[in-house]
Amino acid sequence: MTQDLMLKSASELSQMVVSRQVSSRELLEEAIGRYEAFNPQVNAITGHQIEQARLAADTADEATSRGESLGAFHGLPVTIKEAYDWVGTPSTWGNPEWAANFPNVNSPSVDRLIDAGAIIWAKTNVPFMLGDWQSYNEIYGCTNNPWDLNRTPGGSSGGSAVSLATGMSALEIGSDIGASIRNPAHYCGVFGHKPTMGLIPQTGLTAPGVEADTDIAVMGPLARSAGDLDQALSVLVGPDGYDATGYRVELPEPTKQSLADYRVGVLLDSPACATSTELIGHLQDTIDGLARLGVEVVEATPEIDQNEFFENYLLLLRAANGVSAGDQAFNDAELGHKEWMQGKRTYRNLVDHASHMTHREWYKLHQQRERYRRDWSTFFEEFDLLLCPAAASTAFVHDHDGERPDRTIEVNGRQEPVVDQLFWAGWSCSVYLPSTVAPVGLVEGLPVGLQIVAPHLHDRRSIHFASLLEDEIGGFVAPPGYERIES
Repeated sequence: MTQDLMLKSASELSQMVVSRQVSSRELLEEAIGRYEAFNPQVNAITGHQIEQARLAADTADEATSRGESLGAFHGLPVTIKEAYDWVGTPSTWGNPEWAANFPNVNSPSVDRLIDAGAIIWAKTNVPFMLGDWQSYNEIYGCTNNPWDLNRTPGGSSGGSAVSLATGMSALEIGSDIGASIRNPAHYCGVFGHKPTMGLIPQTGLTAPGVEADTDIAVMGPLARSAGDLDQALSVLVGPDGYDATGYRVELPEPTKQSLADYRVGVLLDSPACATSTELIGHLQDTIDGLARLGVEVVEATPEIDQNEFFENYLLLLRAANGVSAGDQAFNDAELGHKEWMQGKRTYRNLVDHASHMTHREWYKLHQQRERYRRDWSTFFEEFDLLLCPAAASTAFVHDHDGERPDRTIEVNGRQEPVVDQLFWAGWSCSVYLPSTVAPVGLVEGLPVGLQIVAPHLHDRRSIHFASLLEDEIGGFVAPPGYERIES
């Protein structure tokens, strides 16, 4: 079966538009057609500005006819995560209390995509307050994984990954503080990149009334090819506001030419997180294949106590999340905080304690994080990259009962806390390292992603490795039934 155009990579589509093999308006109409055909079952799109997008597409086509280019994403239909500020649409974060939060200005990321020629036409679904690996909320409902509608697409950029996987968008932008880009990429079989902290401004993706950047949080792209991630990074990085007066970003280019030039450390299992043996086995097969292609593979990790590292990340993460908590939630957390201080170390109490800790306590955790960052730096003196899972399992079945701290998922025949999946996110997240997730096949019919962690500011290194991997084993594959719109 021949695939529709909108399942090609953004770079392929861009070349087709520039060479006049297809018009921007034709691509947009196919994206809209896919939305009409598939969104009723996957529920990825939360809102759109179709007529505005049609006018923009026509403008792009007029420029094409004059031999002009509007930028790297000239005329390409793009969707964006619901939490990004885009004038004319609400930024609710899935929170009914913010249903009327209509921004007056665009996020810098939105403007940079538009300035690069992208035709932003719709927004994609998120979990309540961006706080789950399931993308559902009372405003927009539940987003389903196109590989299995009974399973989660991940979160919080779940709608983003589904929009890409089903061809409703040529490119997406999400955010990540606890795997919110990488987890959906892994669950849905697309590429995702979590940049080095601070490369892309958080402006226009913060809770209403919050001006300061949130610790650990980053903005980044999702795509159907590694090359698209690199192109998107070029468009999106760079300071805004006061910093733009004097700062510029020049990311190091990858110095390796082929897979055989890389020396990588590998961690596929950890005492801090129960991980699916089927998933580990598949990733091991992938890495064995890389070794046969000349990659120097060593089982090695930074010399860090992984359980201690995980707790450090969780406390820093929940302290960062607590910034946007309302007064009632803060007050409700006081009991759990007291129980944590009394030695009752449950995950729920950890969350409550993190929102109530003193600055002195936070600073001690931050100091420990800085020591971890040095440990990682030492590791990368010997290894180019670290390869590890993106999550503890493939996409799990929807479970919206109760609160996330109390939920479990089945891993290796046992019920394990769903929040333990944060380990593989935090392994690079709290220390501000870039990491790329690349699709590497299926386990029992569900996508699997390999997480590729790079040194500080060496974002292009992990993306380059993902690109080489894509060339050798293939990358994005459309979910069955979404290859084309049936006429």
